[in-house]
Amino acid sequence: MLGRIILGLILCVVGYFFVWKPLTFLDLIGPIPFAEKWFGNSVSFYKFVGVFIIMIGFLAITNLHGRVLEWLVGFIAR
Repeated sequence: MLGRIILGLILCVVGYFFVWKPLTFLDLIGPIPFAEKWFGNSVSFYKFVGVFIIMIGFLAITNLHGRVLEWLVGFIAR
């Protein structure tokens, strides 16, 4: 239980840094052609990824990640 909470907090912090400093990740990773085409620029894509990571972190903290995964698999398998 404590490990799940710590992992979720780490994910939230990493996601926060993706949203807070996307230009740093742009310098480290570089531009993504897919993101340039569909999101307009890579900075917006890195922010989107950061929000997604934060959501996964909160799901891990609250122990809802299993239910969400079951729902997604059930929705796709229909």
